[in-house]
Amino acid sequence: MSDSSRDTVEGAGWSSAERGAYRQLLPGRVEKLSWLNPRTLWAARNGVAASWFGDPTGRTRSRWVAQRAAAGAPADKVIRRPETDDFSFMVIGDPGEGDESQYAVVPGFLRAGRGTSFAVIASDVIYPVGSTDDYGTKFFRPYQDYPAPVYAVPGNHDWYEDLGGFMRVFCDDAPPLPPEPAPRPLSGAWWRALLWHRPRPADERALAEARKLRSAPEQQAVQPGPYWAIDAGPVRIVGIDTGLLGTLDAEQGEWLREVSKGPRPKILVTGSPLYVDGEHHPCAIEGGGTVDDVVRDPAHHYVAAIGGDIHNYQRYPVDVGGRTIQYVVSGGGGAFMHATHTIPRVSVANVTESDFRCYPLRGDSLAFYSGLYGRRLRLPRFFALTEAEAMAVVAERLGVPPVRDPGGPVRVTRRMRLVASLLGAGRRPERRRRLRLPVRKVYTQLFSPGSATYSPPFFKSFLRLDVTAEAVRLRCFAATGNRAQEVEPPVEDEVTIPLARPAGVTSGPARCP
Repeated sequence: MSDSSRDTVEGAGWSSAERGAYRQLLPGRVEKLSWLNPRTLWAARNGVAASWFGDPTGRTRSRWVAQRAAAGAPADKVIRRPETDDFSFMVIGDPGEGDESQYAVVPGFLRAGRGTSFAVIASDVIYPVGSTDDYGTKFFRPYQDYPAPVYAVPGNHDWYEDLGGFMRVFCDDAPPLPPEPAPRPLSGAWWRALLWHRPRPADERALAEARKLRSAPEQQAVQPGPYWAIDAGPVRIVGIDTGLLGTLDAEQGEWLREVSKGPRPKILVTGSPLYVDGEHHPCAIEGGGTVDDVVRDPAHHYVAAIGGDIHNYQRYPVDVGGRTIQYVVSGGGGAFMHATHTIPRVSVANVTESDFRCYPLRGDSLAFYSGLYGRRLRLPRFFALTEAEAMAVVAERLGVPPVRDPGGPVRVTRRMRLVASLLGAGRRPERRRRLRLPVRKVYTQLFSPGSATYSPPFFKSFLRLDVTAEAVRLRCFAATGNRAQEVEPPVEDEVTIPLARPAGVTSGPARCP
């Protein structure tokens, strides 16, 4: 097994001289997406409009679901697959940026994904606005060699064109929704409609050509709508759509409660993680209750909840009345990296720093960002920290030992502490509460990079879950963009989740030949 970032600097991808072969997969012209570009921000304005004038996604989602039901989708929205008790599947979150940061994940994903039955995309299939025209280079091309079906739950970016592209690709080429009546003048809905970004007409010829890249019969997947469940072997995988603002409408909430009943062990896949950055975000359901209420209910037998949206990997093993649910963030599939060094010392739901796992390591995250801003501000001698320096200053601020052996003593200097403070490196919770300025939130909102870098290490990640009748083995694999990690993707985290075999739950049917 290859070294991981927890083992060596080389395992983290800092020292390799050989760039990966992923560049051969890139399309001829790569558009470098930047969230600092005003045109990009304007195109993605629907989230702001929804927060100001009311979120219409619940009603729009209900219309999509009704359309799919009229077309013959199963009423319970359950996909029944032919897996036996022993099977594997992949999870990749927030992949669709279409640039080097996405394509750098592909070789390792294909290698680690050998023998898996299907894959699930957790949030934000396509950036920036989920356009149908972007699916060619941001979905069909990168995953053309993955030989199995791909299912998906949408993220907020997939909703920026009212989910039209997502529904066409994943839901049996669903036709556009008919227009709704014009809202009452000067109402909140009227102002929202005035600002709303509308879907552009799709290039039908380009879409037809793109579909050919994943046209093999064994690659086909049709899902009943933007939310669904998959029965595979001994488990049920439940995928929910959290829309633009990270909530569920009442109709979907009622479906979630119903589909969660029964003794079969369940895994939730959601566009909005329930535990992230040391905080609990239970995800409200319209009309009352939360998604996490459903997950924690012992009658529902959830063993894990995996969410995208945040572009890194985190894991929180939470004890809920004598049993453990693994809450996972898996959004490192291709978009720019969200910092982990801003995560304070973890103390949430009885999960402590010793239980918590993240990738990239906080020290590697701080080193990455310090180098990035050293280049942007043209102050590399002041801002840039080595990976050993960054690891040491993070360990000091959190009051924990360095995760990786620095290879010798590292003296933490005033400059290193100042850089760590300027870049929002996490503090212990008791110290952070005394701050008058919420440093971490300010850093995350204002100084997180608006575009990816274009040289390794990228610190991307994806999951493989191996299921048996007794347990689920969850592994987080890293993709740095270097050749060594393409050839043998390192395992950054691994946990075995026991499955209590409920009485009356039989094995899945034999696999079709």
